[in-house]
Amino acid sequence: MSKPVPVTDGTFEAEVLEADRLVLTDFWAEWCMPCLMVEPILEEVAAEYADQLKVARIDVDSNSKMATRLGIMSIPTLILFKNGQPVERLVGAMRKRSLLERIKPYLT
Repeated sequence: MSKPVPVTDGTFEAEVLEADRLVLTDFWAEWCMPCLMVEPILEEVAAEYADQLKVARIDVDSNSKMATRLGIMSIPTLILFKNGQPVERLVGAMRKRSLLERIKPYLT
């Protein structure tokens, strides 16, 4: 069973930008209640789509470089990366069904 991968500013390039599959990256913080609401959904998605999708999580409080570089203005923000490029940006907490509707077109 696959789980979300913790990512840092230092590992972001290798884990997200150079990944060999789609990467759904969650920009979050421990104090953010909507972020905590999304966490179990991301765990389910990581497990169910492990063969097609990698789920990564980056704490913006301790890793602000990538958040700043990508223009993260509010959290949670989820960015779907394909071949190292952002292809979908989702801001705010959402239900699993809504999340899947947005990312399924990119799954192969």
